[in-house]
Amino acid sequence: MDLKSKSTKELEKLLSDVKKALAEAQARERRDARKAAERAAAEFGFTLDDLTGGGADGRKARKSGGARTVSRPKYANPADPSQTWTGKGRQPNWYRAEIEKGTSADSMEI
Repeated sequence: MDLKSKSTKELEKLLSDVKKALAEAQARERRDARKAAERAAAEFGFTLDDLTGGGADGRKARKSGGARTVSRPKYANPADPSQTWTGKGRQPNWYRAEIEKGTSADSMEI
């Protein structure tokens, strides 16, 4: 295919078609990979969710390339209980401030 002879409109249409075909191919490959993983897990008597931890309590994060389980909050801010933290990742400012004041982590557990 000689792209140099194509007009801007033709190239834009081609690009749009390629993007659509790429998205469809990725979705198809993702489905195929999931089916293969499910078959492999079943050979050992497991479901895919058993192995990945997905769906254990029905809570899942938004998909952004892969399913993730959502962690439940473990700590709450004594001054504002609507502010919570799972205990994973970076500590929120309110948590660090409470620890620096001498508040124990155990006393902030939910």
